[in-house]
Amino acid sequence: MPTISRIQRIKEYLSKRKLSQRRKVGVLVDGPNMLRKEFNINLKEIREILSEYGDIKIAKVFLNQYATEKLVEAIENQGFEPIVTSGDVDVRMAVEAMELIYNDSIDAVALVTRDADFKAVLMKAMEMGKETIIIGAEPGFSTALKNSADIAIVLNEDEEKEKGDVDEEEIIEV
Repeated sequence: MPTISRIQRIKEYLSKRKLSQRRKVGVLVDGPNMLRKEFNINLKEIREILSEYGDIKIAKVFLNQYATEKLVEAIENQGFEPIVTSGDVDVRMAVEAMELIYNDSIDAVALVTRDADFKAVLMKAMEMGKETIIIGAEPGFSTALKNSADIAIVLNEDEEKEKGDVDEEEIIEV
């Protein structure tokens, strides 16, 4: 039996979930929380995973004022819009998420974060009929966050996954 890469497994899973019509996805990345050396997060990989699920219409990475020009350029080169804020990154990202939730041309909201503060955003998205995807990494990936999304994806497999109330096949490790 041929071995399949973790990315391929996720792509196959998400492609099975597709509706007859492609979903329009908005993805927001919590830069200070996720773009760290210890996680080795690859924005291209995130784009590939979500592209299997639907068409990415909005892709933004939120950064604090300490982000380097090199990081901003790398984000732009991956097709994401960098949003640099001097205030609280989480607040700015939550505001943008609410805009996605109330945007009729977006079917699914994907958040790339480990922060439990975004649970309320996921709950509001579901309440408004949006499909929700949470992408995070261990350690520190909030169990409450994973259990609040329709699909939870763990971007590293070093840590044992925490299932909580989410179905086993709904938490996917990359």
